[in-house]
This record gives sequence, structure tokens and C-alpha cells, in this order.
Amino acid sequence: MSVKADADRLDKYLADNLTLSRSHIKNAITAGDVCVNDAPAKPSDKLKAGDVITVRLPAPSAPKAVPEDIPIDIVYEDEWMAVINKPQGMVVHPAAGNQYGTLVSALLYHITDLSGINGQLRPGIVHRLDKETSGLLVVAKNDAAHVSLAEQIAQKTARRIYAAIVHGNIREDALQINKPIGRSRRDRKKMAVDAGGRSAVTHIRVLERFGAYTYIEAELETGRTHQIRVHLSSIQRPVAGDKAYGPKDVKLHGGGQLLHAKTLMLCHPDTGAQMVFHAPLPTYFANILDSLRAAHRQ
Repeated sequence: MSVKADADRLDKYLADNLTLSRSHIKNAITAGDVCVNDAPAKPSDKLKAGDVITVRLPAPSAPKAVPEDIPIDIVYEDEWMAVINKPQGMVVHPAAGNQYGTLVSALLYHITDLSGINGQLRPGIVHRLDKETSGLLVVAKNDAAHVSLAEQIAQKTARRIYAAIVHGNIREDALQINKPIGRSRRDRKKMAVDAGGRSAVTHIRVLERFGAYTYIEAELETGRTHQIRVHLSSIQRPVAGDKAYGPKDVKLHGGGQLLHAKTLMLCHPDTGAQMVFHAPLPTYFANILDSLRAAHRQ
């Protein structure tokens, strides 16, 4: 690869010109798999016009799901399904960059049977939660259960209700956000409100107001990727702690976003019985809420 004009750092240049992540490239440079003008290089090396870069990048390993003895909170389990209270910071299924420590790895260790409809990387996974979102999700233990549960979500008979703390004051006691969502045209890792996207509806109900923040309940009518986060950001009320769709200088909570899937309502895939599950707010979430209440009373 020949550099046509003066450029910035080597790792950035390669990341801009190869379909590999910057961290993958940096590791390859450090391992000696990248040379500039036949000499060993460093990630921070500056490039000049005419420099010749030699790259020997090993193909990234394909993600795979392997059982891991990771503690998980199984709220309910029978021979048809399980309901899990996922902690904040856990990825649901393996993907590039997140092969280990996933919920799927924990499920493979703790649960004997899982549906195979979604393949080997997503066994049992009917719907997902973002890495930094905590709370309830249902897992199918056979294919018939998977079909039933997926149909309930698609037909909107299953209900998923979230708790969130958002920036700013929502004046309405309740509102509906009805805006289509699609892949962001500026950043392909993110989603955005887009007229050409898929329809998306979120119902918002205010629980408490604290001036600079509002404690809300959000119910999904549809299930688009990042739906609640994108919809709230679109009305300038992003989820607190959301580093992708909210302000960068997060002061309220230094960890992940304050978004928790607190209630899940569905019909049992075998008996048809109505089932309701609740997950209490995580300790960090409840503590922040208490702090906001105390500060607001003063």
C-alpha cells in the first residue's frame, strides 16, 4: 500500500483504508505485522507521501458461543422458557469484539436446552437488550416456544416496560413518540430517526420530575434497535448516561445508561396463561433516584 499524500498516524490511516477496527490494526502493528518502508512501525508513526506500508493482518477469528460459568439472575424457568434479569454491561450474544462473557455463554452453562432458530450464536434469544441496558428478557428453550414468543412480540401482545432517567424536564404527563428509525447515515454503528426507516412507536409516562432530570416509564409498541434511546434523544431528552445518543460530559452517572427493562408481560407459549414479571431497579439506579429526590426536596 503506497501513501499518496502526507497523512496522520499510521493506525488511523489504516483504519480509514481497511475494513478492520482500529484496535485490531493497533494490535497487528504492535505484533510486528505492519511495516513502513520495510521497517517495523508504531501505531503513532506519522506518514509521508510515498511511504510504502506492508500489512500482514491475520484474519479475525469468527465469533463463537461457548459455555461459561457466569452467574446470572434467572427470574423464572420451566421446560419452555426462561426469564433473565440481565445486568448492565453484559452483551447478549457473541459478536466481533465481544466473544466471551456474554449472556449466551452464561445461558449455555446454566440452561440445558435452548431453541436453535436463531443459530449457534444466538441460541434461545427471542429479543435483545443493549449492553448498557439492564433488566428482563425472555429466552426460548425450544423452537415452538421461540415461534410463540416471537409472534407475541411481533403482534404487540407481549408488553415491555422500561424505567429511565432522562435529561431535562418533560412537561407532558404522557406522550407518544411515533418516528421511523433506520441506520444512521452519518455513523453506521448508530440508529437515527429517518423518514425512510421502519415505523417505531414508544409510549412515555412521567413518574417524577426533578428539574434537570425526569424519571419516566417507557413502553415499546415496536422493537427497533436502540428505539427508546433514539426516540428520547430526538425530543432532546436523552437517557442519562447514554454516551452514544446523549451529552458526552455525563455528570449524573459515570457508568452505563440509566435504562432498565423493569416489566415483561406475555402469554406462556404452552398453556397460554398470562404471565407478568418484574425486576427491581438496580442498586446504582435506585441510589441515583434517591439522590435526585433528596436534592429536589431541598
